[in-house]
Amino acid sequence: MSNDISEKDKKDWENFLSSNERLPNKDYTKSNHKLFKTKSIDLHGYTLEEANRAIEEFIFKSFKEKINKLIVVTGKGLHSQNEKDPYISKDLSILKYSVPEFIENNINLMNMINEIKDANTEDGGSGAFYIFLKKNRSTG
Repeated sequence: MSNDISEKDKKDWENFLSSNERLPNKDYTKSNHKLFKTKSIDLHGYTLEEANRAIEEFIFKSFKEKINKLIVVTGKGLHSQNEKDPYISKDLSILKYSVPEFIENNINLMNMINEIKDANTEDGGSGAFYIFLKKNRSTG
């Protein structure tokens, strides 16, 4: 490789320096993606009461730790034993439906939550959901 710079290259460089043209910085890319501190909980095998207690503790603890995205895996209810009990609606107490309903009916939890939405396939799809927590402004 030669250290000689052609006259054309010198001229191009001088023209660039004298112009107001700016090159994009390839090392700096402004991203619209938020960086999430994420935690997850898997409620497979929990009873409804255990799941509700666990999710409540999980949300309070995560909010205190300034986590802002939770992945809650409930499962799809495919292995639920509820269909064997004729006195229980097979859809009623499946965690997939009951846990989000428990959260939405709990004012203390909802005060910490921005949004609850279905999870992407890679995080569990229809057997999971996201909880996006509000920013915890406490210093403690």
